[in-house]
Amino acid sequence: MSITASAHSINGTLRHETDVNGRHTIITDEPERLGGTDTGPAPHELLPAMLASCVSTMIVLYARSRNWNLGDVRVDVDYNADSTPRRVGLTIHLPDGLTPGQVQRLRRVADTCPVRRALEAGFAFDEELLADLPATEIVASATRGRRPSTAPPPTAPAQRVPAPGQRSAPSRNAA
Repeated sequence: MSITASAHSINGTLRHETDVNGRHTIITDEPERLGGTDTGPAPHELLPAMLASCVSTMIVLYARSRNWNLGDVRVDVDYNADSTPRRVGLTIHLPDGLTPGQVQRLRRVADTCPVRRALEAGFAFDEELLADLPATEIVASATRGRRPSTAPPPTAPAQRVPAPGQRSAPSRNAA
């Protein structure tokens, strides 16, 4: 199963609108001290949020399938982005009155959270950088405060820029 997301800057600011699977939109921003307006979570703040919501969702889904009335469930995540390897503290708050067997089963269910499994498995990144935006957008952002050029944008094809550590692809026009 592939999940897609596409982000774009809102009017050249640090606020970004991210489309998730064509069904939902998330707005991210940076704190004021970094030049943002702090009107949404910073992108890196979504990592602990997605882990907390995933674990909580898995527990509630499992309990519902067993007709266990849990009431409130809370999952707290403390993510330390400064440590290497990264550290995550996970605290699950369950209601009183569960049997030891139910608590043990919910602990195992929490371990099945897809976000947790993905983080534990690690990632391999396939990255591609394309220089394919219309030049007028690039000129407009580079000339803020100056009068933009009235020349029409060039119509050159997209230029592929290799990611660090990758070799550039051979040219299609090579003989």
